[in-house]
Amino acid sequence: MATTELKSGDTDGKIFIGKGDQPAWLTLALGNRHGLVTGATGTGKTVSLQVMAEGFARAGVPVFAADIKGDLSGIAEVGEGKDFILQRAKEMALTFQPDQFSTVFWDVFGEQGHPVRATISEMGPLLLARLLDLNDVQEGVLNVAFRVADENGLTLLDMKDLRALLDAIVPMTAKKDEVDPLADVRKSALSFGNVTKATIGTIQRQLLVLENQGADKFFGEPALELKDFLKTDRDGRGMVNILVADKLMSSPRLYATFLLWLLSELFEELPELGDLPKPKLVFFFDEAHLLFNDAPKALLDKIEQVVRLIRSKGVGVYFVTQNPIDVPDRVLAQLGNRVQHALRAFTPRDQKAVQAAAQTFRANPKLDTATVITELGKGEALVSFLEGNGTPAMVERIMVRPPTARIGPISPEERKAILAASPVKGKYDTAIDSESAYETLQKRIAGTAATPAEAGDAAGGGGGGGFLGQLGAIVGTIFGTNTGRNRLSTGQVIARSVTRSVTNKVVGGIVANIGKQVGGSLGSSIGREIVRGTLGGILKR
Repeated sequence: MATTELKSGDTDGKIFIGKGDQPAWLTLALGNRHGLVTGATGTGKTVSLQVMAEGFARAGVPVFAADIKGDLSGIAEVGEGKDFILQRAKEMALTFQPDQFSTVFWDVFGEQGHPVRATISEMGPLLLARLLDLNDVQEGVLNVAFRVADENGLTLLDMKDLRALLDAIVPMTAKKDEVDPLADVRKSALSFGNVTKATIGTIQRQLLVLENQGADKFFGEPALELKDFLKTDRDGRGMVNILVADKLMSSPRLYATFLLWLLSELFEELPELGDLPKPKLVFFFDEAHLLFNDAPKALLDKIEQVVRLIRSKGVGVYFVTQNPIDVPDRVLAQLGNRVQHALRAFTPRDQKAVQAAAQTFRANPKLDTATVITELGKGEALVSFLEGNGTPAMVERIMVRPPTARIGPISPEERKAILAASPVKGKYDTAIDSESAYETLQKRIAGTAATPAEAGDAAGGGGGGGFLGQLGAIVGTIFGTNTGRNRLSTGQVIARSVTRSVTNKVVGGIVANIGKQVGGSLGSSIGREIVRGTLGGILKR
């Protein structure tokens, strides 16, 4: 049968993924119904991820992807017409057109990309407890600490803030005639039950382990603004945001928790959009099994809920892992677009994975799906994308098209040039130490800071006098604190945006000191960030 040459590959509303007996297309309007890319090591998962990322970016959809091995960084450079690429394109009646895509590199450690930071408050006690591997009692004490911070106007931004707060809630026996400058803080903690020194000590030791893994670089300011992930370039193409994760993978719990926090922040901040002609953002989660390993049932429930509901925010989530059984069935059921590379049935677990993968596809009478999965060559895949009214197409065997950008990593010199021309250059590169819980508690101990009662916070607790403090009280009164649902009120959202916009522009010297004072005042009056952004209302409902 004659085939029509595909000049650019993609067409309006569709992304060309590959070809078997017929072309395989991923429909943009159904791109937010999520997806799964699986297969054994070396079977072509990264190339499939790059092909999909290129297609979305070409259609004007911003992309966020974790790059575990560095191979995905080549998307930023012009593709090379190597023999095997040209041959594969020819077999698909596809004219190979070298291309490159506007890329922003991010790195939690700030070494190979722009630093990514979040505040302790935004991370929240639930995810932080998982990150620290705390038991139920220790997690309860951590929740007490966050509640005490709320009641006493203590803004938690970085690790030293949390350490200082934990020290402050440890019970103390004051000597006769000795005044405890933190008595009201300890009293607040005592109202929620006994907090022992041993439990606090355990949490502090776990914080030390986390710091040794580099997490102290992740917590702080300027905090990431998600709008920087939602940009297009001057040609209208979606920006490709790559998280450099080769070093981060040595701390798998930090990696998984960070990506879950990011996904949760997207859910928290993006408005309801319903079904769109194309997604607002596509999120590729490599090594996805790390998200679900040892996760308690309550957290799995919330992950499922976020994945299910974030579709209406226009966000597509694509999990990339070796075996489909790595993903819980409840989450797997939400993943409509599937790309399955080869699996090897060498062990009973492998055989189970092959059968599980085969059963997730809509059967094709022309294929024995379970057998084909073990026979696929490098670059081949079984695919089933949603079509029409959202029903999955019958499984088809295809050869994945070659990417148009470079396959493989870029050089350090090329990365340096991309960072120098980045649209967010200078915005996150300099850390800012705003006045927060640590500084406030140190002043209290030194006898130079007013207590919350003395500060006369009209919004119901939390220091910060003067004009900014009064402004915080007024905004809090107008919009409400909404503490019952543990979510940011409108006033607090405004405050956080103002705080970030101010601190993000502060660089060194006197201006940095002004930023410290402004950030501290706003943080303690308007935006004490009772929710911490992270799963927000979802985790607390």
